Amino acid sequence: MTGFRPGRLLLQLSCLLIAIWLVAPTLVVIPMSFADRKSLAFPPQGFSTQWYANFFSNPQWFGSLVVSVKIAAMVAVVATIIGTMAAIGIERLKTRAGGIIRVVLLTPMIVPGVVLAVGIYAVYLDTRLVGTWTGYVLAHTLLAIPFVVIAVGANLAVFDARLETAAASLGASRLTTFFTVTLPLILPGILSGALFAFVTSFDEVIVSLFITSPQLKTLPVQIFSSMTRDADPTVAAVGSLIFLATTLIIGLGLILGLRRRGA
Repeated sequence: MTGFRPGRLLLQLSCLLIAIWLVAPTLVVIPMSFADRKSLAFPPQGFSTQWYANFFSNPQWFGSLVVSVKIAAMVAVVATIIGTMAAIGIERLKTRAGGIIRVVLLTPMIVPGVVLAVGIYAVYLDTRLVGTWTGYVLAHTLLAIPFVVIAVGANLAVFDARLETAAASLGASRLTTFFTVTLPLILPGILSGALFAFVTSFDEVIVSLFITSPQLKTLPVQIFSSMTRDADPTVAAVGSLIFLATTLIIGLGLILGLRRRGA
């Protein structure tokens, strides 16, 4: 019979309090989204779903969501391909040059967002990429590649290179070895990197504010504009929907992971 352990109870209580502290600000947004007045206040007065209806019926709000999803999807594909190739190349080098390249690729995570945004904006003015699909994809890809490099690199760090040697000794070409041995083993890292790339692009606001245009506006820019202009409660509805979608995706990933372990 296990005795009472006050230290373990204190640790569990601390974890619970930290979890509440982290989640509480997000949960506050949900009741605010059902307010019947055009103001962001907590606790809200009345009950209404008009702000959810406004999000789906207003072309500015729903259009910005479509733009963000399209850009994020393109960024996820481009950044995953480039980041995966870069991570594999760095792992193969195993020299000081590989370390330098890795640091350079991770620079967008270190440089302040405003500084990076100003630099991108200055370049885009000369190349006429401000407010274009190409400009968004290139800028967001620059920000997303470091996350792919980290995710794929973590898988490559524990990858057994002897498996590739065994495949080559059996007559497999480098291309066949990559697609039949290397790729399946690092696929979890690639999928994680793609997810991080999508979220990074979808959530990006600082750089997007510098390269946006009235004709092409992402959802974070629309949220920022609404908050600075009229504090539309539609912002709370958008936040609640994003929170719900994120929770479902994470929950689905956890369930699939547990089933895979159980199998």
